[in-house]
Amino acid sequence: MRNKTIKSLLLPALCFIAANGQAQGTLEDYRRAYSLYEKFNATQVYNDPTDIRWDGKTTFHYSVYTPEGTDYYVGKVTGDVKTADVKAIHMKALAELLSRETGKDIPRNTLRLSRLSVDENQPTSVSFEFDGYKWKVEEACTAGLRLGSKETLPASKRPWKKPRHWMEVDDEKGAAPVASPDGKRQAYIKNDNVYVSDRDGRHERALSNDGTAGNYYSSWLKWSPDGKYVCANKIRPAQKRYVYYVESSPKSQLQPILHQQEYAKPGDELRFKVPCIFNVETGQAVIPSTEVFDRQYDLYGPEWKEDGKAVTFEYNERGHKTYRVLELDAETGKVRTLVEESSPTFVNYSRMFRHVLKGGKEMIWMSERDNWNHLYMIDMEKGKVSRQITKGDWVVRRVLKVDEDNQVIYFTASGVNPKEDPYHVHYYKINMDGKQMTCLTPEEGNHSAVFNEDYTLWIDKYSTAEQAPVTVLRTTQGEKAEGRTLAQADLSKIKSAGWTAPEIFTAPGRDGVTPMWGIIQRPTNFDPQKKYPVIEYIYSGPGDAYTPKSFLPYNGYTTALAELGFIVVQLDAMGTSYRGKKFEEVCYKNLKDAGFPDRIQWIKAAAEKYPYMDSTRVGIYGCSAGGQEALAAVLFHPEFYKASYSSCGCHDNRMDKIWWNEQWMGYPVDSSYIACSNVENAHRLTRPLMLVVGEMDDNVDPASTMQVVDALIKANKDFELVVLPGVRHSMGESYGEHKRFDFFVKELMGVEPPKWEELKRK
Repeated sequence: MRNKTIKSLLLPALCFIAANGQAQGTLEDYRRAYSLYEKFNATQVYNDPTDIRWDGKTTFHYSVYTPEGTDYYVGKVTGDVKTADVKAIHMKALAELLSRETGKDIPRNTLRLSRLSVDENQPTSVSFEFDGYKWKVEEACTAGLRLGSKETLPASKRPWKKPRHWMEVDDEKGAAPVASPDGKRQAYIKNDNVYVSDRDGRHERALSNDGTAGNYYSSWLKWSPDGKYVCANKIRPAQKRYVYYVESSPKSQLQPILHQQEYAKPGDELRFKVPCIFNVETGQAVIPSTEVFDRQYDLYGPEWKEDGKAVTFEYNERGHKTYRVLELDAETGKVRTLVEESSPTFVNYSRMFRHVLKGGKEMIWMSERDNWNHLYMIDMEKGKVSRQITKGDWVVRRVLKVDEDNQVIYFTASGVNPKEDPYHVHYYKINMDGKQMTCLTPEEGNHSAVFNEDYTLWIDKYSTAEQAPVTVLRTTQGEKAEGRTLAQADLSKIKSAGWTAPEIFTAPGRDGVTPMWGIIQRPTNFDPQKKYPVIEYIYSGPGDAYTPKSFLPYNGYTTALAELGFIVVQLDAMGTSYRGKKFEEVCYKNLKDAGFPDRIQWIKAAAEKYPYMDSTRVGIYGCSAGGQEALAAVLFHPEFYKASYSSCGCHDNRMDKIWWNEQWMGYPVDSSYIACSNVENAHRLTRPLMLVVGEMDDNVDPASTMQVVDALIKANKDFELVVLPGVRHSMGESYGEHKRFDFFVKELMGVEPPKWEELKRK
């Protein structure tokens, strides 16, 4: 993989740096890096509420870490949140009570309670699970707490069933009979056809007779609300593709084990569904024309309308350029479009939201049709947008609750405040007419809120990557969200151990205008007089944004690696989410772009501001899509990225799972897949590369990595390969992490890493 000439020129420069007192990557650096998780993990951050729960409308509880152990708080709101009664459970007395009752020594500093709940009428009466029992303790917030009851937890009577692998498509066979709304009849599948009978099995008759093994009816049957009709999808299955894995070193036996997993890939034939409606009394079948849903990626539903006169279903067109909500009339068989999304690139269907209002005449719908993800009211009778509910150059992230009684929608959004980080999540409510939008979490930061059951109270925790969490009990009074601070996180322990926050850094991307947001992580012994190689952790794609926005005491992707003597960076460039559809679409049929023009500009801007960042020594690493991107960095941008660690990469989008790749690369499979393939472009390699793959990777076909290996060998390229026996989809686990550390120390610093045996000695 390595270009010998480039390496021969690079190493003397690196050795010169090392010889001039700038050496990093020492044994001491490694030991310090490996110690940081224990020093900086969440248990070392005090007074930061976790496990926040509401017990009804007015009572809540949460836990916090303290130097003495875990503390639990219970609270009751009886009026103004500012005067809410919040008390700590007396953990020392509780540990003593549990010790007496169990006959075991229960240290207070290790005591943790499971499934804690609070009696809404008596907030100091708490129940929890511990040591195989369910306990109820009265007056739990006093030294005189007492045992209310102690019950043995029942053993689970349900037999353990291996869950379906997420890659498997349910064939929709074998479901139990479905009872009619009045409970008198049942519908079920027999011999691939739809049958009905009395609940005791008498008066059985077939509603269909055209079902076959190659074109059968789904057993997911739906009765109309009035029991007049039964609806079922007729399914024409497609031949399934399987991926095979050889588990070389199983624990259960000496010999290897061959595993098989269903795994559809781009371009594969897919099943075809047709919703069919049967009149239970007359036996009349309503089979619709498939004209408006004939190029299926998938079809979701059907669901009966309230009046029982029609079913609705969602049609996701192959290639994801069109998405429709359709209605099938139970009498006429006519199919009409209620709402349609279309795009010359892709419809980001995975973030859609649909809520049909009572009465079935209107529907709330989420769409990026004006470039920003927003909510619309759809007139279902006319099949048109009646009004846009939210609007502006910002995005709705998630709908939390539709309160039809009060005509209010609760949701999260990013980018509403143009002066704040556009990725910060805030909570809002808005009237269904699009008026009186209220921010429920006004302070700057990334918010995470837990609401009570009627959304009149909530506990809001907010922070940034640089600022410690603050937790507030809130309610809405008029137009403002009033609050009472419950906790301010205490960072004294991790700060005394050397912790410093990453820096939030912004710089324009490829267009010279749009700011890219990221973080810069420095080592705890940072010295601005030194020169630091730069390593970027990468994961890209319109499925999400990936840079941490909340406080994170230990970032597994940056903290320890930086400690070896690197500056580690992470950012969200074009091609990722929550900055508008145009921002996302950069990746369409061009995943190899991965935002690199933005990333390179951002790192150069950071290095210009901070001369200790050496932009001539930039490495990159990632896993999965990030593994593909990490290798693409050195294949397509070797002038900037000088070394790559690539784990479990989907290196050729034709080899990876169908949904991710057809979503962003399109259908049918065309030359863009070849242009973006790391396999097809492996001959470009001129920089150091370490490939890592788990032999049991059940997310990305491990053959994708091995095909890169094959192409590199054929191109006579030097590289390193690490195959991890028994490991699934992973950055490389602990062994891979150590290999990654050594790889970058050697390739970017020109330093020989310490022997592994030396590192084990303390």
